[in-house]
Amino acid sequence: MENYKKVFFVLISLLFVISCQKNDQPARKKKIRIEPNLNERAAKYTEEGGGILNQLRGKNGGSSYEFATANVLWRASLNTLDFIPLQSANYSGGVLITDWYSSSLNSDSSIKIQINFKSSELASSSIEVTSYKKTCQKNNCSTSKLGSKFNNDIKNKILNNARKINLEKKTLKKK
Repeated sequence: MENYKKVFFVLISLLFVISCQKNDQPARKKKIRIEPNLNERAAKYTEEGGGILNQLRGKNGGSSYEFATANVLWRASLNTLDFIPLQSANYSGGVLITDWYSSSLNSDSSIKIQINFKSSELASSSIEVTSYKKTCQKNNCSTSKLGSKFNNDIKNKILNNARKINLEKKTLKKK
């Protein structure tokens, strides 16, 4: 029994020594050419479904990176609301919220707009606009939702801006 213990100990020790040895043969790595132009590299990653999140999810998984760069509605919303300061812009969650805005300093009312993105396709059903109006008089403020007419006006401006961006994008691809 004593001999078995010695043989077992020698075998285990040998395994540890062998596993700790360096491999003398250098591994041959395939050289990968990295595109120096950032715009072309980003377009290539978008086409291939690149990015860290897409690698985890699979090729067709989508990611916030893809949503932010390829979504025409997101870009059009930012362009349409560029005169209002943003409180929150979360493209991975698909929500854009402006801060309270008033056209003049002496005004007793201000508005806040929230845009929820439901999909990235260019359609009226892809975004939902909700707006609020805050009216203050002598330290007493009240908040209410604005009507659907105002929300539809904002939505239509965003959709028209998105169509323009989409046409410009298609024109650039043809050249």
